[in-house]
Amino acid sequence: MRIPKAVVLDLDGTLVDTVGTRIEAWQRVFDEEGIPVDRDALAGLIGSDGRQLARTVAQAAGRPVDGDGAERIDARAGAIYSELNVDPQPLPGVGDFLDALDRARIPWAIGTSSRRDQVGASVAALRRAPAPLIVDGTTVARAKPHPDLLLAAAKVLDTEPMACWCVGDSTWDMRAATAADMPAIGITAGSAVNAQQLQAAGASLVLPTLLDLIPLLGEES
Repeated sequence: MRIPKAVVLDLDGTLVDTVGTRIEAWQRVFDEEGIPVDRDALAGLIGSDGRQLARTVAQAAGRPVDGDGAERIDARAGAIYSELNVDPQPLPGVGDFLDALDRARIPWAIGTSSRRDQVGASVAALRRAPAPLIVDGTTVARAKPHPDLLLAAAKVLDTEPMACWCVGDSTWDMRAATAADMPAIGITAGSAVNAQQLQAAGASLVLPTLLDLIPLLGEES
């Protein structure tokens, strides 16, 4: 893979170890709604547009919701998540990888399906100064797996999509990257899915941690 001109990084499960917290928040909101959901099935949906996730789970349970209902469930899941996400921790290699990007003067941004008001604690846990660029799910009509979010991030980074890596932990990241014509790189350290699932969703490369990605920037690990 060629050295990128820019990088878009997912947040939950890629930069911070929060997928378990996301799953718990969604489980609680569906319990409140009286909508049954299998936890393993829920884990596979983490990383997708929250409104789509709400509709998918509700439909599978025979309790379909309209747009307003999906919006309400998504917002409530985000509120619960914010209450639970009190001590998020960066995943292995994150600080080293971000440092390597900065040394190489490769611009990067966080591209997350989450709402902006949900990401403060996780972004703060990265301890980056200045604060990173963030393109969140409220900036586009359709978040992952649609390409809109990643294309918006590439525009913010002033980079053509084909020259911009998309790095994520979910199949939704890989599908969005493929749709955006971006090289898709899967990282499994904080993922709820395995390498085979990421590859099947379009990953060009799957690695255990972001530390393993540094050599592709031309640096020693």
